[in-house]
Amino acid sequence: MKVLEKKYLVPFILITSLFFLWGLANNMTDTLLAAFKRIMSMSDTQTSFIQMAFYGAYFCVAFPAALFIRKRSYKAGVILGLCLYAMGAMLFLPAAKVASYGFYLVAIYVLACGCSVLETTANPYILSMGDPETATRRLNVAQAFNPLGSITGILISQAFILSDISLYSVSGTYFGLGCVLVMLMVVMLCVKMPEGKDDTTNADQNSWRSSIRRLISNKKYLFGVVAQFFYVGAQIGVWSFTIRIVMNELGILEKPAATIYLISIIGFCLSRFIYTWLMKYFKPSKLLIFGSLLSLVCTLLVVFTAGTQWFMVIALILVSMFMSLMFPTIYGIALGDVEKESCGGCAGDAKIGASGLIMAILGGAVLTPVQGLVSDAVGINWSYLVPAFCFAVVLMYALYVTRIEKC
Repeated sequence: MKVLEKKYLVPFILITSLFFLWGLANNMTDTLLAAFKRIMSMSDTQTSFIQMAFYGAYFCVAFPAALFIRKRSYKAGVILGLCLYAMGAMLFLPAAKVASYGFYLVAIYVLACGCSVLETTANPYILSMGDPETATRRLNVAQAFNPLGSITGILISQAFILSDISLYSVSGTYFGLGCVLVMLMVVMLCVKMPEGKDDTTNADQNSWRSSIRRLISNKKYLFGVVAQFFYVGAQIGVWSFTIRIVMNELGILEKPAATIYLISIIGFCLSRFIYTWLMKYFKPSKLLIFGSLLSLVCTLLVVFTAGTQWFMVIALILVSMFMSLMFPTIYGIALGDVEKESCGGCAGDAKIGASGLIMAILGGAVLTPVQGLVSDAVGINWSYLVPAFCFAVVLMYALYVTRIEKC
């Protein structure tokens, strides 16, 4: 069975490029924690406000974005997302001029609003491009380009931010990114894309309130939102403090520590391709059990092997590799049955359902500051108990899905 039909090839390539772009933003933002800690002499808790602003925007904007693309089209969602993303990136320049951390947080929030709209738009669109049986594999292929964006973001941060840490190195880099986004937005405006509007005509089916009621009654979907919340909290927590914990463990500065972070993201990227290949032979839920269990074990090794230097660092890198399948797999499992189980195929339910899974990215805003508080209180290694707990929740979801699949 084909993962992608020829008629969807061009739309698939264009929409997949968006996965690269928000990966770029996510991991450039991760490096800002180390940069602002140096520039403004902040605590881990204070720098974690960056992630609160970034992932808090996902929570606030995802549902309105779903209503927008439900009423308009996928292409309209893409244009809106790129516009907000570019605007937020360009706001970094005036933020540097006034040297205000609060202004930077506003810029990050606007930028993340754009990323939230793009994610809410792109994920269900990729799922819809072909046979539902291959939807999770198709999403894993598209999501594989997300860590490629992450790698690029880290390389950009190393070259232009962490090599000469200052407000203007931060702001100039983001302003340049904003210019690139404006050019891409112009290209998207000129390209003909499938509109992707709802084709349901029943008034009740087109009601977002009805969609929410149906989604809440879907336990597999609802537990998936919870699992996604904790997974994103784990991922952002692991990555946000990677540079800091490596600096602490190996006694090195930000730029060389960012190389370890880069290796983690490369491992994350490569293992996602491996997981996608393995899905030809194993159910996604089985692989989710495998990945969440080993992520939990490796995270606990990070907690309890402080002072072992490279042993701990290797465990940290392995966490990224084992967790790489989680976001798209939880997403695909949770949303995969929505269209089949809701009114014989309510396209609107999938869009509202997608917004719930994107809103779950709030986990990065809520749990990263918790990890920062633990780090300031008892040490950065112990703070990794927070993502360890999160992986345990994902493991429970994977076991639940496996059980109901057998019924």
